[in-house]
Amino acid sequence: MNVRKGNLAGLPANLPDEEIFEELLRTPSFRMERIVSSGHASPPGFWYDQEEDEWVALLQGEAALEFEDGSADKLRSGDWVFLPAHMRHRVASTSLEPPCIWLAVFARPG
Repeated sequence: MNVRKGNLAGLPANLPDEEIFEELLRTPSFRMERIVSSGHASPPGFWYDQEEDEWVALLQGEAALEFEDGSADKLRSGDWVFLPAHMRHRVASTSLEPPCIWLAVFARPG
């Protein structure tokens, strides 16, 4: 395997209207993504219901997650959360300034 290198903090000068999903690394057992959100939220009534476990850290910005059971979490730069497979959740809000930079790791439930 070759060494791979990148920069998690670098952003395009003009962010697109859509979130940016950038796959950083993939192996047979996990994948890692950088996600950039700028004022984005899940559509009303939409819930993520993923086959994989997800560990996600908010590296920059502020965001709010909502869960199907009615609970919610506010996240600030440096916070992380573990979401087991099939934990229904949605992104309620993300900051515009600064934009949110997420580091997400997805793995098969074990």
